[in-house]
Amino acid sequence: MPVIGARRLRTLAAALVLTVTVPATAASAAPDTAALREVLFVGNNWDGTADVLRSSGDFARIGRIDVVPDKDRRMAEINADPIKWIYFMAIRNSVGEGHDQFVDDMYSTPDGTSVVVSRPSFADVVSIDLATGALNWRFPVSGYRSDHMAVSPDGTRVAVSASTSNTVHVLDIDTGRELGKFGTGDKPHENIFTQDGKYLYNMAIGDVNTQTDAPWLDWTKGNRYITVVDARTFQRVKVIDMRQRLDAIGLTGYSDAVRPAVFSPDESKLYFQVSFFHGFFEYDLATDRITRTKTLPKNPATGDDRTTFVNDSRHHGLSMSPDGRKLCVAGTMDDYATVVDRATLQEGPLVTVSKPYWATVSGDGRSCVVSESGTDQVTAIDFATGRKQVSVPVGDHPQRVRLGHVESDWTSPTAG
Repeated sequence: MPVIGARRLRTLAAALVLTVTVPATAASAAPDTAALREVLFVGNNWDGTADVLRSSGDFARIGRIDVVPDKDRRMAEINADPIKWIYFMAIRNSVGEGHDQFVDDMYSTPDGTSVVVSRPSFADVVSIDLATGALNWRFPVSGYRSDHMAVSPDGTRVAVSASTSNTVHVLDIDTGRELGKFGTGDKPHENIFTQDGKYLYNMAIGDVNTQTDAPWLDWTKGNRYITVVDARTFQRVKVIDMRQRLDAIGLTGYSDAVRPAVFSPDESKLYFQVSFFHGFFEYDLATDRITRTKTLPKNPATGDDRTTFVNDSRHHGLSMSPDGRKLCVAGTMDDYATVVDRATLQEGPLVTVSKPYWATVSGDGRSCVVSESGTDQVTAIDFATGRKQVSVPVGDHPQRVRLGHVESDWTSPTAG
């Protein structure tokens, strides 16, 4: 039997046991655990690697993947095209903070044989064979930069934001074939599938690299709204403009650029962060209004000059415990993470971490895992107590952390 045929059969078999109860921050597929090992993938954006960690317990590293095995070829293409070179350098000197962005997001395939990675500086999405480290397929996105992704609950489709073309592409996760696409607001960012797989939410954050950060210049940031589409037809179902909802509760000076977001388990509430704000909001989908605002403490060492916030994000990273009782917040510019009681919105201890960039949930659901991009490690925080459990070293500038799977006997390919 050909290799591709076998892989597709394994994928279909794994899909038969998928569930929709996995946290929204995790890869949604839940394959046969007898054949697969659950892990955390940590994307080291400036390294061009992804570390593979145990999904709970001591979170020890079990391997590393090179996500830019074709780097020489891609650089040759960029250097031969003046327009591509200009955008490549613009990414390096703006959102990259002087570095290239080689991995923004990643998800494993349901059969645990491959990992799919969005690579901003190369404006593409690739599938990497976890056994050999070789590329299975490559999809160049429209425009000049790829960003956040999401995987459908059945594990068969991956959605990726194409930042500069205001487009989301939806791909077959096995072949990289485009199944559809849709238009968004300016600079599409986060993507979230609903648990039943019927709808796909995209959050557009606008221009986060400009210095026009004063509230009265907010209009220069572009059109920022949530686009909701039918996940099969990719037709727009509705648009949610948080500008109107914020204004309705008197928060006219707050940004409407929705950053990381997470649904409650019953998907009746959406919790989200916005640019420049040290806190988050609760949005009720049925009544179409913001119902609660949580303002978190400021770090006295962090100034209020908005132009110093990395990509306009004072806080960037939000996850929820599987039972829906606790939220975990990454206070990026304030150098802490904290667990917040969802019922009372009371925060727990402020756990000192360095420039946390993302928050996700451990495989056993007991811990919040944040990436510390300032110290090149990930840190686990206990949902029950809000206290730090362990920190594990990873590569240069970890950002996205995603739950996924590898084959049970997997070992690293050549990246070490």
